[in-house]
Amino acid sequence: MATQYGHGGYGQGYDTGDDEGRYGYGPRPGRRPRLPAALRAPFEGRTWRELGYVLLSLPIAIALFTWTVTMVSLGAGLLVTFLGVPVLAAALAGSRGFGALERVRARALLGVDVPGPEPLRVTKPGALAWMGAVLKSGASWRSLLYSLVQFPWAVFTFTITVTLWTLSLTLLTYPLWFWVFPTYTGEGGLQLYGDEHHRIYLDTPFEITVTALVGLLFTLATPWLVRALTTVDGLLVRGLLGPSLLSERVVELESDRGVVVDTAAADLRRIERDLHDGAQARLVGLAMDLGLAKEKMREDPQAAARMVEDAHGEVKTALQELRDLARGI
Repeated sequence: MATQYGHGGYGQGYDTGDDEGRYGYGPRPGRRPRLPAALRAPFEGRTWRELGYVLLSLPIAIALFTWTVTMVSLGAGLLVTFLGVPVLAAALAGSRGFGALERVRARALLGVDVPGPEPLRVTKPGALAWMGAVLKSGASWRSLLYSLVQFPWAVFTFTITVTLWTLSLTLLTYPLWFWVFPTYTGEGGLQLYGDEHHRIYLDTPFEITVTALVGLLFTLATPWLVRALTTVDGLLVRGLLGPSLLSERVVELESDRGVVVDTAAADLRRIERDLHDGAQARLVGLAMDLGLAKEKMREDPQAAARMVEDAHGEVKTALQELRDLARGI
């Protein structure tokens, strides 16, 4: 670490730093990772996808915010005329469309699979009915709110992410380019501290190595910090661009109702089958036996009596089957 004293003069010294990493994806399925997760993060594909998501968020957020503010302001100003409502409906419809694209982007880059919100309930044909459905839809207003909230958050995450990765790369690769300072600027290296009388530069081999190690630590930590930021993005997409809790509950109840209806239909078919194959068949046989007994009543009274006795037993059995069936119902 070189220092120099003087009045208004610039000291000389070299500086070293290393810090920047790369993003990659984890080990392939079926292979045991050779590195722990903390060391593997800069090389994981997930890290690169999250970086791409953050970098894309700023221009997309600017477009969403501009669209929303412009259309809502214009629509609010025109509410005194008949044009205000169509403009507001167009703003909400546009926000829903942008929201669909954001769900696709979150699914592709963050792995956050968010189902779409409940569709518009247009009960009548015509533009007025469509505008009314858009204005009444809670999903439309949530999409518009997302456009407003996403802008400041995207600015924050973009700034933090770019700063961290730039600092990481700058420090990590410092041993490769620290010579630029003494060659072209006359300074020893990166300035660690400086005032009018005293300046400290990172220029010795030890200081250059330490700077690179600090950069390595930043490189290993930055993917996890960016991941924490994109987790908030996923929560925003899920909370504002997905279905509401009420609609999810309705879907769940409809699914349960379908299961109950199918079960009831199966039970009804089983009851019909039991009646047809059990009690009904037994009663038909009983009627035939009684008919034969009636014909033999004069010719062979004893045989007819036995047939009547057998029919009496069949009646008891049929009654028991009917009781069991009724108890099952």
